Formats: sequence, C-alpha cells, structure tokens
Amino acid sequence: MALTKAKKNAKVAMLAGELESSTSAIVGTFKGLTASRDFELRKVIRAAGGSYHVVKNKLAAKSSEGTKVEAALQGLKGVNSVAYTSGDPVALAKALSTWVKDNSEFTFKLGIVDGRVITVEEIDSLAKLPGKEELFSKLLFLIQSPAQRLATVINATGRNLAVVVNMAAEQGKFGAPAAAVAEAAPVVEAEAPAVEVAEVPAEAAAEPTVE
Repeated sequence: MALTKAKKNAKVAMLAGELESSTSAIVGTFKGLTASRDFELRKVIRAAGGSYHVVKNKLAAKSSEGTKVEAALQGLKGVNSVAYTSGDPVALAKALSTWVKDNSEFTFKLGIVDGRVITVEEIDSLAKLPGKEELFSKLLFLIQSPAQRLATVINATGRNLAVVVNMAAEQGKFGAPAAAVAEAAPVVEAEAPAVEVAEVPAEAAAEPTVE
C-alpha cells in the first residue's frame, strides 16, 4: 500500500530528527530476514547505543539532507536498512560485525564516520579497533600510574626533608638554639624512623662545611 504524502512527510521528519545528531551510520541489505532475527538485530544495535531502521531509499536520502551521514544515504538501490549512532562508531561496528557472522541473511553495503564514507572492508577494520571505553581505561591507567609514583616520591621526600631539618635544628645550624627553632617552627609529623645524631664539638660546629 502506497504511503500518502502526509505519511511520507511524517516519516521523513521523524527519521531526519534522529539522523540530525548522528555522526556515524552503517548501511546494509538483507534477504529472508525473519521477524525474530530482525528483533535480535535491533536489540544488538540498541545495546551498542545505536538505532536501526529499514528505509525507503528516497525517504532516506531526503531525511539525511544536511546531516553528517548524508553521503551514505544518497543514491541507494535495492532493499536497505541503516544503523546509526551519535556515540561510539566502533561499538556499533563491533556489534553488527559479531551479529552478521551468525546471520548471513544480512550483509554490509557501506558506512560513514564523521562525514567520511567507508567501505565494507573498512567497517571490518573499524570493528577490530578498541572502543572508546577501552581506550579511556587504558588512557586513565597511563595517567594515574605515573601520578601514583610521583605522589609516593613526593611523600617520601617530605618525610626525609623533615628529618634533615630536625637534625640541623638540633645542631644549631639555623643560627638559633634548637629549643627556639622548635618553638617557632610548626610541628611536622614524619613517619620516618628516628635518627640518632652524634654530638658535635663546639669547635667543629663553628667551622663551615665545604662540600
């Protein structure tokens, strides 16, 4: 049954609204796809953060005008469907590629990522890349790992500095008696083990140290 002009316009408006924010899409075709298989496919695509429609070619071309996926939906021939997302294109490609391996009724035609049309071979290559979540996890590990080591070094340096300052104060190297330094300086809690300082003769303490 042919669609009326009003229904066509409504479908165009609905699809255009969804495609407007989409940055990636994968176009495919199918033959003999059962209703249950179609339901499974839609479920897989939703889980990957995408949406899916079986489209009429002219309506797809009209709906995609001015969007980032326009180039992939112009001039389509035959039976077509489109899976699209505003999220991770790798996740969508992985989900579809995994599903297609067990469902030969569906085949890829082309894809598009951020305005660049990609071939079927490039869709397969895209599916083999690490997704955004995996990349973020690796990046976060690389950022946190040096930071943790740096914090450890800073903490150790702080403890060692506190020990050296206390030793110098006890020996009167700051030009004031140790008691006066202790009263004027804030208390620094250090976790470093206590260090015994040998008594230095007054004559030796008066002589400057040359390194």
